[in-house]
Amino acid sequence: MRDIQTLDQLKIGQKARVLRINNDNPALKQRLLDMGITTGVIVKVNKISPLGDPFCLELRNYRLLVRRADVELVEVEVIL
Repeated sequence: MRDIQTLDQLKIGQKARVLRINNDNPALKQRLLDMGITTGVIVKVNKISPLGDPFCLELRNYRLLVRRADVELVEVEVIL
């Protein structure tokens, strides 16, 4: 059984594999893809701001700050 969530539901330290980006806006979808958030990539939640926005993600050997509104669109499969 797969544990499927959106990226904003993960806790600090959890890892997940990106399944898809749930958005019909092509510009926003392309921006996330350009940042490296692509299908199959492993993402780790490194930090979350005290107010919950932005998220600090670790992927592809770098850290990335992403707005909560954007990570809510990313569907992931939790792996740890």
